[in-house]
Amino acid sequence: MGVLVAIEARGQAFVDRLRRAWDRGDAVLPLDPRLPRPAAISLAERLGVGEPVADGAALVVATSGTTGDPKGVVHTHESVASSAEATSSFLGIDPDEHHWLACLPLAHVGGLSVVTRALHSGSALTVHEGFDAAAVDAAADSGCTHVSLVATALRRIDPSRWEQIVLGGSAPPPDRPTNSVATYGMTETGSGVVYDGVPLPGVEVRVVDGELHLRGAMIAAGYRDGTPVVDRDGWLATGDLGSFEGGTGQGLGRRGDMIITGGENVHPDPVEQRLRAHPDIADAAVVGRADPEWGQRVVAVLEPSSDTLPSLDEVRAWVKAELPAWCAPREVEVRPLPRTALGKIRRSMLR
Repeated sequence: MGVLVAIEARGQAFVDRLRRAWDRGDAVLPLDPRLPRPAAISLAERLGVGEPVADGAALVVATSGTTGDPKGVVHTHESVASSAEATSSFLGIDPDEHHWLACLPLAHVGGLSVVTRALHSGSALTVHEGFDAAAVDAAADSGCTHVSLVATALRRIDPSRWEQIVLGGSAPPPDRPTNSVATYGMTETGSGVVYDGVPLPGVEVRVVDGELHLRGAMIAAGYRDGTPVVDRDGWLATGDLGSFEGGTGQGLGRRGDMIITGGENVHPDPVEQRLRAHPDIADAAVVGRADPEWGQRVVAVLEPSSDTLPSLDEVRAWVKAELPAWCAPREVEVRPLPRTALGKIRRSMLR
């Protein structure tokens, strides 16, 4: 029986140490090198580094911890392989022709899955120690064909140099390039499992009371504390609101993110997508704040793309041109959006 080992998730050295750990039969906890040492030690202790793991365990990946203490998501070699095979099949990866670049944080599933996908498929792999726009463009020029990015990184590179760009972490920009694919997934699913609204091979999707549920061999075996990830029938309740009709899904956001204003439900994601389409808005987050009249009021936090930012009245008119009037923000703030390492907006810090 193997044990859980912690490895600093940085560059090619991490990949080499990961392979050696797997050869020994150990499971790996990728540690974010940006963590202060006390925090890294605390995380390793909390998730049981040095303690035994179940047979077949490959990875223990810490969740982002935006809503509390991080939990360790346990992926087996089987779930890792299933994720790699499904993704490679959908993208048409040929290991003799295609070359992955990993430049996202390797302690998070978005970056880590690039590594495990390449290792499983036998594709060529280049690993950067972090995101650098010039280095990403240079990697494309030197033979890399596929890369996984988040929306904030996409804006800084030349996308035309890539055969395919896999986008995750947050909602894609409305003008994303045609050679990109927008993914939906989470740590528990091992990477994206719905690509441009279409489930990957072997992935089942259903909607229960407005909540997306997923089932497939790539879903994690459980949490490190023994808590199950799926129900008795193998379904993962994502906590995300969405719809799924005609074989195509559309997410609306976290159930807890929904805003109830004047008795009307407002899902932040469609409002944010509309705001991002404005020529003077680079990015946006929509949250609900307590309001004595409306229960909650819709608040838009904006990052401008120019020196000219639309007024509140202009923002409201822009939103109401495509969405119901109750979706229009009643308050606007201009400031940098707090994000996780993968570019997801930390809404809890904006409320």
